[in-house]
Amino acid sequence: MFRELIGKIWKMLPGAARTSLVRTTQTTFTVSVTAIIINEKQEVLLLDHVIRPRSGWGFPGGFLDSGEQAADAIRREVKEETSLELDALKFCRISVRGRHVEIVFSARPVGEATVQSPEIYRLGWFEIESLPAGTTSGQKMLIREVLDGYI
Repeated sequence: MFRELIGKIWKMLPGAARTSLVRTTQTTFTVSVTAIIINEKQEVLLLDHVIRPRSGWGFPGGFLDSGEQAADAIRREVKEETSLELDALKFCRISVRGRHVEIVFSARPVGEATVQSPEIYRLGWFEIESLPAGTTSGQKMLIREVLDGYI
């Protein structure tokens, strides 16, 4: 109930207010990691995040801790959010938007995915043809590139 309230409040805030709140703790720039995790059925793992604006569905991931390596950060974030371990972790690309840097990986899951974090409403495995409403064109492109072996 509390997560849902926080999520609704977060989504009602203007984009500039959300950005400002994040920047108060990350004054120079922010760095996050994300993973496109594909299972043996060629389905992608998406999480319904509490604080994502618009559609809450997106890849697992989060911010790096001070001094943390990107590969260690994505393994930590995925474990904290879903209890999964990662296999075949592969660097895909770096994306920069304004003062935010996102490091993108692909991986295979090890274990059973379950929601482990109050930051996540739910999770699901999706085929490329049945992604949740609100999945961005950029997310679809990344999923397709991983599935097709381009990255």
